[in-house]
Amino acid sequence: MSSKVLILGSGGQLGVELFREFSNRGYPVTGFQRNELDITDAAAVERTVAMLDPGIVVNAAAYNQVDVAEKEPAAAYQVNALAVRNLAVSCRQVDALLVHFSTDYVFDGTKGSPYVETDATHPLGAYAVSKLGGELYAQAYLDNPLIVRTSGVFGPGGLTTARGNFIELMLRLAKSGQTIRVVEDHVASPAYAPVLAARTADLVEKKARGVFHAGGGTPVSWFEYARTIFRLAGMEPELRPTNEREYRTAARRPKYSALSNAKMERLGIEPFPPLETAIRSYLQLRERYALK
Repeated sequence: MSSKVLILGSGGQLGVELFREFSNRGYPVTGFQRNELDITDAAAVERTVAMLDPGIVVNAAAYNQVDVAEKEPAAAYQVNALAVRNLAVSCRQVDALLVHFSTDYVFDGTKGSPYVETDATHPLGAYAVSKLGGELYAQAYLDNPLIVRTSGVFGPGGLTTARGNFIELMLRLAKSGQTIRVVEDHVASPAYAPVLAARTADLVEKKARGVFHAGGGTPVSWFEYARTIFRLAGMEPELRPTNEREYRTAARRPKYSALSNAKMERLGIEPFPPLETAIRSYLQLRERYALK
């Protein structure tokens, strides 16, 4: 297998970290952003993959506007499912490994404890259905894809991307002076993008195949997550807990979607750091970037 790596979605907050991580490990890396390669264009994907002949294709591109997807489910499905089919078909033609990122939202959140890879999926909305569709297409066309489910990704790339991330949203709201309300009855395991990229490269190098969970490792409510952000940032905005009943969104979300990383860790891969450590690292990098 060729050691060349092709990264789709290389301009996103996970994509930039994947590009950096694989490059630092000595892989020849080519990255494409959305305006450079439309992965929903099957012919364009096929031409590009055939021309580059990579050994590893990493798909970090996604439609991730969860609520908007309820108004445009076809658009979400085109990017998150059918485009994965395009990549899988092209990978099969050049015998490349497809590494595809999925989400904790493929679960319905009723289990009440961290999900493992063998738990039954039950998506609750258009975005979640489209992401599960991507998993199924990868598995339908390829014998051994690597599917990495993750949760609440945040990284320094969020400073420059249009939609940012949860930390940037909280800091922005804090500066506005308004009361901030965050749900306390929804739990996830937010993943720090630089660490997620490193663990993904570890999985590739250990020749892992199939579905693996790589969430942040710390189940936390979004309210507690916000409170930790403000404490570490030295800010004291008016933060109030709310819940699903009071704060309705267009899309249904799993109430407890934390992911267990036990399968990954059994391969000898280092656990994710505590969430507080990751947030502290993010804030330090944020300050460094602001000084440039």
